[in-house]
Amino acid sequence: MSDLKGKVAVVTGASKGIGAAIAKRLSASGAAVVVNYSSSEEDADRVVADIKANGGRAIAVKGDVAKAADLERLFAETKKAFGTLDVLVNNAGVYKFVPLEEITEEEFHRQFNINVLGTILATKEAAKHFGRKGGSVINISSTASAGEAEAAIYSGTKGAIDAITRALAAELGPRKIRVNAIAPGGVETEGTHSSGIIGSDFEKAMIARTALGRIGQPDDIARVTVFLASDDSGWLTGERLTASGGYR
Repeated sequence: MSDLKGKVAVVTGASKGIGAAIAKRLSASGAAVVVNYSSSEEDADRVVADIKANGGRAIAVKGDVAKAADLERLFAETKKAFGTLDVLVNNAGVYKFVPLEEITEEEFHRQFNINVLGTILATKEAAKHFGRKGGSVINISSTASAGEAEAAIYSGTKGAIDAITRALAAELGPRKIRVNAIAPGGVETEGTHSSGIIGSDFEKAMIARTALGRIGQPDDIARVTVFLASDDSGWLTGERLTASGGYR
């Protein structure tokens, strides 16, 4: 397992699902973790309690990633609690699959503000706090960036994340800040349950297209995140790692 002892990580949207799994896995690998959430305080506190129960260090900080003022406070709280910053995981995101005729301006801006603007603003603020040794930024993309039916907005946001990852890697490389992305395929989370994906024909179709023959689990993505957060991936930047069980 990659060693993150002494490192400090901020995970956005970490109160549940993939973000919660990432926060717990980073802690298990030795990092102190800031669990960011926008509304689910109870869930975020539960993640922090779980980390502490297993001997880790963590705090929960509320903040909307699409608001610069919230992000300034998020990283100020991180510095106050742990003194430094080494890793940012841009996990906060939303999705809604709708056909073209049902797309609204409101839904477009909701997804792009959180998924895209939030990633840029969080990275902008984190870059101010990384030390002379640099840092690792990990963006959560999706295999949907290639384009999925009834997901024009969501696919667009994740295609943007792929491009932003490459652009920021080039820009921040001279400051020893690495920027990479992980593109999950289908993952079983609270969101995919509540949206009706789990147990549906859509899930069955995803599994049929997945070489390893199952839906992904949050910890599948968390393990890849630990690698990208660690010095083991020190020669990787501007890369997009597909973590989909061979979904095609």
